[in-house]
Amino acid sequence: MRWSKYFIPTLREDPKAAEVTSHKLMLRAGLIQKLAGGLYSYLPLGLRVINKVSRIVRRELNKRGALELLMPVLQPKEIWEKSGRWETMGPLMMRFTNREEKCFVLGPTHEEIITGIVAKSIRSYRDLPKNFYQIQTKFRDEIRPRFGVIRAREFIMKDGYSFHATEESANREYKIMYQAYSDIFKRCGLEARPIEADTGIMGGRQSHEFTVPAAAGEDIIVSCSKCGYSANAELAARRMAPVRTEKQTILKMEEVNTPDMKKVDDLARFFRCGSDRFIKTLIYEANGKPVVVLARGDIDISEAKLRMVLGAGDAVLAGDRVIEGVTGAPVGFAGPAGLAGIEIIADQSIQGLVNAITGANKKDKHIKNVNIEKDFKVDRFVDIGIAREGDLCRQCGEELKLSPGIEVGQVFKLGKKYSEKLGAVYLDKKGNINPMIMGCYGIGISRTVAAIVECHNDKNGIKWPVSVAPFKVLIIAINYNKPEIKEASDSIYNNLEKEGIEVLFDDREETAGIKFKDGDLVGIPFQVVVGKKYLVSGMIEIKKRADGCSEQVSIESVVPEIKKRIGQ
Repeated sequence: MRWSKYFIPTLREDPKAAEVTSHKLMLRAGLIQKLAGGLYSYLPLGLRVINKVSRIVRRELNKRGALELLMPVLQPKEIWEKSGRWETMGPLMMRFTNREEKCFVLGPTHEEIITGIVAKSIRSYRDLPKNFYQIQTKFRDEIRPRFGVIRAREFIMKDGYSFHATEESANREYKIMYQAYSDIFKRCGLEARPIEADTGIMGGRQSHEFTVPAAAGEDIIVSCSKCGYSANAELAARRMAPVRTEKQTILKMEEVNTPDMKKVDDLARFFRCGSDRFIKTLIYEANGKPVVVLARGDIDISEAKLRMVLGAGDAVLAGDRVIEGVTGAPVGFAGPAGLAGIEIIADQSIQGLVNAITGANKKDKHIKNVNIEKDFKVDRFVDIGIAREGDLCRQCGEELKLSPGIEVGQVFKLGKKYSEKLGAVYLDKKGNINPMIMGCYGIGISRTVAAIVECHNDKNGIKWPVSVAPFKVLIIAINYNKPEIKEASDSIYNNLEKEGIEVLFDDREETAGIKFKDGDLVGIPFQVVVGKKYLVSGMIEIKKRADGCSEQVSIESVVPEIKKRIGQ
């Protein structure tokens, strides 16, 4: 492809609205163009990369027996009501009503649709297992789309779903897809770490995220360098470092007037102490009833862990009326002392606290010198806090490390959540009817492209891995209007194309500086430079974009050298 005939609208400066490296470089290199918040067009160069990643995904899944199909983006409300997710997914869904007053959603995911397909067509254990996947555009109404295509309202995703008659079969497929994902991301040039993760709105019993360490990541990877444990911060198992306090005398509770003070930070200033001196009291609703949840003032509650502890499908902060019913006070003044007839669950962080400060269950009142056992009792001490730097690994006791990462894929064990509700059942060998056991497997295709750019770049631009590069070779012809340069460049270009090598030929009437800058910006793995050195000595420069190393070769050696370097 000749650059003069192609469409690569490069930019000299970073766009002002771009926050992270991948967003800046994808805009500057002419891969994407913004339409509105969270909405991007993929320009020809960007679409080539999307197609390369998709091709890798297809090859790895197809050879493992997965079957590709394509399901509608437009989905009726009724099937989402049947699964129970019309309400739970709530504002994330892009909903609308058509001219017949029927309600639809632009699909954020396709569990309901694929389960319906299988329910209509598969009846016997003999037809199982099956694994289906698609590469499709998805929609989520993000409150704040950001980081370019990393968190967009419209995105390209591979989603897959497997159906099984037995747990053994489902577990086996989970392991197969886990390995497939590891291979996919490795082929894309990414070091994606599989970490334990929350199943979230998808539901299910177990999940692993594949997360790429990157400064732009919104996920937090918690890892232990000693035993190798890793998990998402929401789910990471942790032990608190021992509380280091001098022996204190247990004091009598004392009520303190705290008008309009509800936040821990405000109270810490008022009491002139750290937030770790407070016992934060939250009222949640789970399994149809309220529960009291306690944590140290500087610890955030992981609702994923809380759901697991309570064995609940969901655990949400209670509304004002429920909180007042439990505590007898407005929101912001809850405390454990004096509460009766309700389960109290505490994060391990409050163990060891002496003379703590809590709400008084009275408007504008708090209590200081509150102590466990003396002033209130806890039904269960559990790990329900979000892991922080300095927490200890539950497995080996080493200090945990936190680092940002970009989630590029996730695998789930869904169990029977959707098959039971949507009628995906089969007849077993004895003629009994059973719900199918399901797995779910997703890869963010467009997000993977952004992650590759985040991990492969320098101050001059992108450095594409050969496997996903839009082109493998860039010919830079300096002074292309000179007959000798034109003849040599055209010859190299034609010979590379004859060998089936993807080549971009910069034949523009631009200065050498512009061509080199654009070449580094778009990041094609190998640059073939035809310029002054060819006129003087007949030698052609081959430069590797990844490390800047270059070599002079004869014109006859260019094609063999390129084939060797790209592994063709």
